[in-house]
Amino acid sequence: MPLNDEDRKKGLDILKEMDLLKNDETPVSKSLLKQIIDMLYGTIWSRTDKLSLKERSMITLTVLVALNRENELKSHLRGAQNLGIEKEKIEEMILHVAHYSGFPTAVSASQLLNKVWDEKKESQ
Repeated sequence: MPLNDEDRKKGLDILKEMDLLKNDETPVSKSLLKQIIDMLYGTIWSRTDKLSLKERSMITLTVLVALNRENELKSHLRGAQNLGIEKEKIEEMILHVAHYSGFPTAVSASQLLNKVWDEKKESQ
């Protein structure tokens, strides 16, 4: 399905709002990045009439915690922070998810959450 410039713009706008464009993690291929921007953010995350950006962010965090995807979780924790989601809300979600995905995934997520919040404090 060909995507248009509007999908690209919507995707980039969301990534800017979450401050995820300056990704310092290992880069992905240009083709994959285009799909992420256009399809994931431009057509899915942009559906804010159904779910808000904060709600989509919390859902994404929950899935990443449950799947123990630390690389992606770190970026999305930063994005949640930039959207104004409180650390305590994320901590409560991690506690809840621990009972479904296991305590090791919750421990990893909690440690990463603390690291991301500490990094933000240090940079201010």
